[in-house]
Amino acid sequence: MPSNKKIISALTKGSVEVLPEGSLEKKLSEAEGEGRQLRVKLGVDPTAPDIHLGHTVVLTKLRQFQDAGHRAVLIIGDYTARIGDPSGVSRTRPQLTPEAIETNSRSYQEQAWKVLDQDPGRLELRRNSEWLAPMRLEDIFRLMAAATVARMLERDDFEKRYTAGQPISMLEFLYPLLQGYDSVAINADVELGGTDQKFNMLMGRAVQEYYGQAPQTVLTNEILPGTDGAERMSKSVGNYVGVTEPAEEMFGKIMSIPDTAMLIYYQLLTSRSTEEIEKIRQGIENGTLHPRDQKAALARELASRFHGEEAAAAAEENFNQIFREKKLSAGAGLVECLLRPADNEADEAYLPKLLERWFGFTRSEARRRIRQGGVFISGEQTGSETVPFSRLEGATIKAGKSTRYHGMVKLVK
Repeated sequence: MPSNKKIISALTKGSVEVLPEGSLEKKLSEAEGEGRQLRVKLGVDPTAPDIHLGHTVVLTKLRQFQDAGHRAVLIIGDYTARIGDPSGVSRTRPQLTPEAIETNSRSYQEQAWKVLDQDPGRLELRRNSEWLAPMRLEDIFRLMAAATVARMLERDDFEKRYTAGQPISMLEFLYPLLQGYDSVAINADVELGGTDQKFNMLMGRAVQEYYGQAPQTVLTNEILPGTDGAERMSKSVGNYVGVTEPAEEMFGKIMSIPDTAMLIYYQLLTSRSTEEIEKIRQGIENGTLHPRDQKAALARELASRFHGEEAAAAAEENFNQIFREKKLSAGAGLVECLLRPADNEADEAYLPKLLERWFGFTRSEARRRIRQGGVFISGEQTGSETVPFSRLEGATIKAGKSTRYHGMVKLVK
């Protein structure tokens, strides 16, 4: 049996804060003494039909609790999705239709199964409409009495919007209380979430205490950077890896992340121990391990998790054929610049992202070269960071005097 110290280390890997300090150790010890599982809560609002690797960070953490013998309680926020979580937004969110919420709920659940252990002894799936929909007005009154307006305005995004004179709806004030009541309804011992959920999860502790329950432990987790290695993974930014994307797309996108982001991907998306990840870091630094090989191992592991080992192996072979063995001729003396369907964003392509992948520039360097007129597409100078997607297929591209920055674009279908 692993020691309690090792269990704590594994469960908190990738976590930013465990609040209150020492509470997780206490809860684990009490649960062991009572011979029961901890009830570990993760709530997700189905505001979109698909999830990406950024969403799987907390799902992976939830799986780690399952593997340690505890019970995951996944709450699909089909009722709170009607409000929309205001975390990190600068304006009131539009409300989703019930039909969209139901479609997204089914899709999210199916994709979450790719990460979680579906053993009924370790997984409980709930929808918060079970307890929120039957609430009467007097129930809402009681819940609202659990917090003050001053407490709500302690929240960064609310405080900023209030100071700027931007509207905050009463529904948004109600959201953290409803999420907190979810913890009451399922009697949560632990709640997981990203750092952007800290206020909501701490509100859950307050609401539990108000209703006479022992308050939950809160684990905040790091936010996964996108494939650019800078901004958080997001579909709106275009730096995401979707869990339902083909294995070839997933493998290729992981191989495109900067070396500097690779270790955080290992930390947040894999079951590798802190010691294993540290060995990878040291090996890369002292030259005994090649970053490309470690990135390939990461891409293979993630593609295998979501698509199976056979598909992952085929994706790696495809990548090797295209990117390493250079079996697709791009023309004499020209770098092969492969354009993917995923690079098509509303019929446009974001050029700095492509130059980063093709020639190894940083995004800021690519933008600088574009601004200074140093980038040419089929001999024509371009000063725009976005170009029509159709303009790139079959085009030549030049981003510097050296031949290493001269290429021919091929569309991979």
